Amino acid sequence: MGFAEDITKVAERVRKNADLVVGEEATKQQLILPFLQALGYDIWDPSEVIAESISDVATKKKAGHLNKVDYAIAIKNTIVMVVEAKSRKEKPEIHHGQLKSYFDATLSAKVGLCTNGVEYRFFTDLRNQNLMDTEPFFIFNLLDYQPKDLDILKLFNRDNFDSAAIKIEAEGMVFVKGMAGLIGNLLKDPSDELIRFLICELSKLDGGYAIDGKITSKKIEQFKPITKKAIQTCLLELMTRSLNQEMQQPTPVATVVIPSNSPLNDDDSGPDDPGLQIVTTEEEEAAFEKVKAIVATSTAANQFEINHKDTISYFGVNLDGKTTWWFLRLYLTPKKKSFITRLPLEEIKPLAAGFEVQEVSASLGGAASRVVISDISDLDKLAPLLLKCYETEAAKH
Repeated sequence: MGFAEDITKVAERVRKNADLVVGEEATKQQLILPFLQALGYDIWDPSEVIAESISDVATKKKAGHLNKVDYAIAIKNTIVMVVEAKSRKEKPEIHHGQLKSYFDATLSAKVGLCTNGVEYRFFTDLRNQNLMDTEPFFIFNLLDYQPKDLDILKLFNRDNFDSAAIKIEAEGMVFVKGMAGLIGNLLKDPSDELIRFLICELSKLDGGYAIDGKITSKKIEQFKPITKKAIQTCLLELMTRSLNQEMQQPTPVATVVIPSNSPLNDDDSGPDDPGLQIVTTEEEEAAFEKVKAIVATSTAANQFEINHKDTISYFGVNLDGKTTWWFLRLYLTPKKKSFITRLPLEEIKPLAAGFEVQEVSASLGGAASRVVISDISDLDKLAPLLLKCYETEAAKH
């Protein structure tokens, strides 16, 4: 089952049962934990979904009161997200105090989440580093969401979690929202400065648009209704043209422009966030050596050096140190071990006989399938598959 289907299943459950859920504890158990599970977190692992978590630098504000949250979400023993849960009947926007207190005290946490089991409000630290913003950058409502909301929600999936990528997305969303509001207000009620600018630009056009004399307040008032009518005419024309194009042409494939400082850029090799300490385990190093030895046996004409990049959520193996040229992502925790490839399920199955193989959501970086292993020694048994992954990626470049 893919990511969208998992969320749909939780949404159906919430739609059916939300009104029957009473109290904060019931909200946690019956609404919030299933949502966290759909995001890929092991709700049965107390080292990954930590209930009633107290901050490492907690200080008593009053007798018996500490900086704590309902859940702290950890990946590879590093807390990356903190969750404040409220009763289904309460509005999550009025309960940010506890969440902010814990977020500000936990440097590794880059996402704060306040929820009543239906509405999920996501916060980060755009205004001041390591201090949670007062306004959420993203709100997800399980009973009212669009496909584009799912694309954003995928960023918080355990397999995709990258705090730097989330911050870039959050910054874009906040500024787009602010600028859209500003433009909308200007179009509805053009300011004197905008009208002055348009008159100046109009004078530069050929075809008899020259306007004599200075642009006085009287002239701006004269052009105010003209400007409003021109804006309405332009918007109507754009809408009509857009609808005609949509009816006549297939939907184009979107092109994503990745900023040069994005963690998704080819040349990025640093950790997810400069404030986080990512520790590569001995098991990850041993797994990389196994993969390296297997790849060395390749007879493909197009050979690349292989490198690795460790992140909060996974240990990636790539070609020539280019993180977008990856062919394996290893997930090695004491309780769960697996790796993700870019090969489709039908290509994986014949090369992974006897192993559990799962289809995964291609939300970031082209991931397609997962192979569950019990130990890194299984990598030797899967050598033909690892070679196929390497050679398929190498052939692209």
